[in-house]
Amino acid sequence: MGVEVIFKIAAIGILTAIIGQVLKHSGKDEIATMATLAGLIIVLFMVLDLIVNLFDVIKTMFDF
Repeated sequence: MGVEVIFKIAAIGILTAIIGQVLKHSGKDEIATMATLAGLIIVLFMVLDLIVNLFDVIKTMFDF
């Protein structure tokens, strides 16, 4: 669960940046913004899942 999550987030960021630039250069700024927001939301859900897992581990560690 360590390094592969960082690589996944980086890959999503790179893909989102490429798609955004291609769409902006073709004159579709609104769709580029939506694609960037979609990438951001995907990464936020991934990070949120990691935070939930972290709190579960802490909860079981302290027996709450």
